[in-house]
Amino acid sequence: MLSISPKAREMLDQFASQADEASELCLRVEIIGRGPKGFQYDLQFIGTKDTKEDDIELKIEGMRILVAARSAKYLEGTTLDYKETLMGGGFSFDNPNPLWMDELSEAVAEIIASEVNPVVASHGGHVDLIGVDEGKAIIAFGGGCQGCGMVDVTLKQGVEGMIIDNVPGISEVVDATDHAAGTNPFY
Repeated sequence: MLSISPKAREMLDQFASQADEASELCLRVEIIGRGPKGFQYDLQFIGTKDTKEDDIELKIEGMRILVAARSAKYLEGTTLDYKETLMGGGFSFDNPNPLWMDELSEAVAEIIASEVNPVVASHGGHVDLIGVDEGKAIIAFGGGCQGCGMVDVTLKQGVEGMIIDNVPGISEVVDATDHAAGTNPFY
């Protein structure tokens, strides 16, 4: 499913050795969004007590890796690498997969890009599709919409209507945003 380049493994081992965690650490990988440049990833060391119930556990070259269940199919054939740049270095993913693998998710993503985001952009916000699960489109608000006091109105009277009206098969839109986070939450 996922492979790790020698340089990435070297850097992961280095970071793990510097951790303050007393318990055993494992690396957790999750796709947390999609944008114009592809997938957005969350890559972090966590203690074994912090694993999620549906995480998929892998052993890659002796390292314990947890993959978020929803991300697993989108990580097939992906390589985690570490690249040095003039500004330092960082982890990167070489992922050959399309942003969405099913027609329903792709249709919701297209409506968000063409109908929803132009409207919420006037308030400095944006909406990202997290995924589709059993007829529910799971979204996250960002920018000026994250933490906005009117987000429930925006969701129910705007975003949800645009998606349900244009994508047969979607019966509900769920907001998965952490509205208390961010630089200026109003919520």
